[in-house]
Amino acid sequence: FFFKATLLQHVNDLLLAIRELLDNADSVVQELEKSIKPAMMELDELQQKIKNMEHIEKIAHEIDNLKKKLAWSWVYDVDRQIEEQTVKLLKLKERIPACQEKIDGHASMIVKLKEELTDKERNARSLVEKSREVTMMKEKLEDDIAQAVALKIELEREHVRGTNVLKNMNNRVKQLQKQIHDFQEQYIQYTQDESSKAENDKCEIQKEINSLHSNVTRLKEEERGLHETQMVIVKSIQNMETEIVENRKKITQFKAHIRDLQQRQSDKVSTFGGQRVRNLLKSIERQERRFNIPPLGPIGVHVKLASESWSFAVECALGRLLDAFIVSCHRDSVILRECAKEVNYHNLQIIIYDFAKPRLNIPDHLLPSTTHPTVLSVIQSENPTVLNVLVDQGSAERTVLVRDYEVGRSVAFDNRIQNLKDVYTSDGYKMFSRGPVQTILPPHRKGNAGRLCTSLGEKIAEMESEIADMERIISQRTRDMKKPNDKREDIELKIKNLKRKRVEEERLLESKKVQLDDIRKTSADINRVTSSDTSELEAEMMQVEVDIEQKELLVQKTNLRLTKALQDENDRRACYKEFIDGVYREVGPSNVLEKEIERVKDKLQTAEQGKAYYEGIMETKVLPDIKIAEAEFEDLQKLQQESFKKASIICSESDVETLGGVAGSSPEQLSATINKLELRFHKESSRYTESIDDLRALHIKKKEKIEDKQQLYAGFRDKLNSCQKALDMRWKKFQRNAALLKRQLTWL
Repeated sequence: FFFKATLLQHVNDLLLAIRELLDNADSVVQELEKSIKPAMMELDELQQKIKNMEHIEKIAHEIDNLKKKLAWSWVYDVDRQIEEQTVKLLKLKERIPACQEKIDGHASMIVKLKEELTDKERNARSLVEKSREVTMMKEKLEDDIAQAVALKIELEREHVRGTNVLKNMNNRVKQLQKQIHDFQEQYIQYTQDESSKAENDKCEIQKEINSLHSNVTRLKEEERGLHETQMVIVKSIQNMETEIVENRKKITQFKAHIRDLQQRQSDKVSTFGGQRVRNLLKSIERQERRFNIPPLGPIGVHVKLASESWSFAVECALGRLLDAFIVSCHRDSVILRECAKEVNYHNLQIIIYDFAKPRLNIPDHLLPSTTHPTVLSVIQSENPTVLNVLVDQGSAERTVLVRDYEVGRSVAFDNRIQNLKDVYTSDGYKMFSRGPVQTILPPHRKGNAGRLCTSLGEKIAEMESEIADMERIISQRTRDMKKPNDKREDIELKIKNLKRKRVEEERLLESKKVQLDDIRKTSADINRVTSSDTSELEAEMMQVEVDIEQKELLVQKTNLRLTKALQDENDRRACYKEFIDGVYREVGPSNVLEKEIERVKDKLQTAEQGKAYYEGIMETKVLPDIKIAEAEFEDLQKLQQESFKKASIICSESDVETLGGVAGSSPEQLSATINKLELRFHKESSRYTESIDDLRALHIKKKEKIEDKQQLYAGFRDKLNSCQKALDMRWKKFQRNAALLKRQLTWL
């Protein structure tokens, strides 16, 4: 009552009403700002078109310049070839004296080597007979050396073994002396009272360790059991969450499919292209007088099925062809493309076909020789042009339909049917064979009802029933998840408490184990000191010393035998060396002579081959190459005169220099560049029929119009922002006044 009595309620209502009006005005301004976006897009497209046409003019000018460069490039290329051919001809003529000099040198060398070979063979025959008598004596000396070496190696091994044994015995004596000394010190250090005290402490700590170990084991078992229970609950919750997510995804998919099917029931035209098709048809109606014959489309609207069981297979086979439009001539296709651009229907497929052409009559021998239906046999249309287009563009008469996957494989790959292009199964699989390659493609999209279906009510009702069942399942699973979640939280709390207790018990257990190990080590040292007897160690040490003396005598004997064996080996090796030196003095020159004979033969063969090689080069390469080079030189001179005449007719050499010259470019490169530019020029110039001046004038006019609208809408936006700012300030003041009045009322 106070709020109304002070007119605060009235002010509040006024401010809310003003805010609502400002929100409405903001939405109106946003709509106005969005309305100029299509015009902006058209302006950008027009600017791009102008740039493309300017680029076409540059290409034409560049082609003319390149043709001038190409003409003189041929002249320069021929001049370069003449210079290269002149250098090549001089080099070939210089090869004649060099080649003849090589032939003469090899011939003189062959004569000298034959004389030297005859002398050396005569000396070699006299030395061969002396080498046979020495072989047996050499083998006997080598056997004696091998026996001496084997005896020496055996004695060395025996000496090493004795030395190692003697070293180990000395180490054992030192070890026994150290043990006796350590025992005497430990015996003095420890007493019987300390040993008894250590035993009592060890028993007490062992009892504590046993108790702690049992507690840790018990806590681990409890923790493991709780973890297993937790995993079972978590797995159950995850399964229910997964089921809920999957059901929600399916519900979303079913609802989208139901909306699509409902739209098909109400409007078959929008099935083949959506709202864009309806806008396009309206645009065609407005421009109907410009067409020679009104376009026909989309094709899917004019097609019916003899059996709806083939709807999905037929849609997969025809694909985007169902969205296409048919026109009678190229002019109508241009007009239709303008209509599509007007309604932002890009990538519209347009087929040009003669509407006066009667329905095609396909002979039986051109159809697939199979009992399975084709796409053409299961579709119906009152318009023969539609059927003709499906035959010419979609090969409907050669596309076979089958019920299942296995039958499709048999028809496509096993029977080799004539006039067969593709095979489609009822669930959308595509199969075809191109030469030796067999291909199977999966369906492009999911769903059992294609766009060609007409009876969709049962399908919609079935999907709605499935959605209701899945929503009930989601609700039930959501209720079922509450109890496991609460139980899981309780188990997590218990596991946390158990883990904290277990860690504390394990820490105490480890500390007790360390104490027990220390006491055991101390007790073992005491027992070892008290149970040892130095008399045994002293007796063992005396026995080892006696063994050391005996082993030293054996090592000395082995050393004497080894010295004798080394002397014997050296004597035998000296005798063998003296024998080998004497043999080499007699037989050595024979071996050297044989090597000299082989060397002379190799040189003689190399000289003969070199002479034959250079004679062949003279006859087969040098003289023929000179004749060929002279003929090519004459041809190039004729070609130079012809190319110069042609280039002078096209333009002067000074004009080419002003264009930058032809340095760095070959005629082949220039020709390839010209061909690419000409193809590009014809391709891009065929896309535009307007002049560039008209397009520039139209661009300026549209740009001025858009800028005027932008300036007007910007003024609206500034005014709206000012009003919004004033309203915010007034609202804050209202809130502050209301709070002050409320505080005053509270004081009263």
